[in-house]
Amino acid sequence: MRTKYKRILLKLSGESLMGEQGYGIDANRVGDYARQIKEAAESGVEIAIVIGGGNIFRGLAGAAKGVDRVKGDQMGMLATVINSLALSSALESIGQPAQVFTAINMFPIGEHYSKWKAIDAMRAGKVAIIAGGTGNPFFTTDTGSALRGIEVEADVMLKGTRVDGIYTADPEKDPTATKFTEISYDEIYTRGLKVMDLTATTLCKENKLPIIVFDMDTVGNLARVLDGQPIGTLVY
Repeated sequence: MRTKYKRILLKLSGESLMGEQGYGIDANRVGDYARQIKEAAESGVEIAIVIGGGNIFRGLAGAAKGVDRVKGDQMGMLATVINSLALSSALESIGQPAQVFTAINMFPIGEHYSKWKAIDAMRAGKVAIIAGGTGNPFFTTDTGSALRGIEVEADVMLKGTRVDGIYTADPEKDPTATKFTEISYDEIYTRGLKVMDLTATTLCKENKLPIIVFDMDTVGNLARVLDGQPIGTLVY
C-alpha cells in the first residue's frame, strides 16, 4: 500500500474504545484498531497516537459532580494512560512494536515523553503512543494531540471518531445535518462547530497542521485515509 503521508498523528476517542459496552475497554474494538494500525505501520507510515480517556473518566464531568477540576483532569490523564497501555498490549500481541510515552514521569509504566525519543521510536518502526494529554489540567486530549502532532512534525492529524466527518450539526441528533468534504479552521470557529476545542484548532491553524476527521470504527477506513481517498472531512 502506497500512502499519501510519511508521518501521522492519530487521535483516537476514548469513548470509541467502549465499543458496544457502556464503559471501559472493548477488547474487540481495541483489536480492530491494532490490526489497522499495524497495517499502516507495515506500509511505511510513521505513527504517533494520542488517545482520550472518556471511556473511563472525564475531568469536566467529574467537576460537574463536585470533583476538584485539577484533580478531575489528573484522573482523566491517568485514564488515557490505561487506554494507551491497552492499545500497546494489543499491538504487541500481533507483532507490532509499540512504546508508551507519558506526559508526566510515570516510569516504568511509560517513558517520560520527549519529542526526540518519540521520533526515534517511530523511525525504529515502533508506534509511539503518547499518554497523559499535555500533562496539565484545563487542556483536552484534542489539544494534547494537536501539540504532539506539531512537535513530532506529523504531516497530518487524523482524528478518528464515531462519525464519518464534520457536519453542519450533530448527525446523531439532527437528520438534516449535511457533511463537509473540507472546511477551513476559521469556518469551524465562526460556525461554532464542536469538532475539537478552540485551543487545539488554533494550534493546528497557526502551525499549518491539517486535520482529517473520519470514522475510525469502520474497519479499513484508516488505510483509505492514508491512501488519499476522500472519506471524512479535511480541515485546512
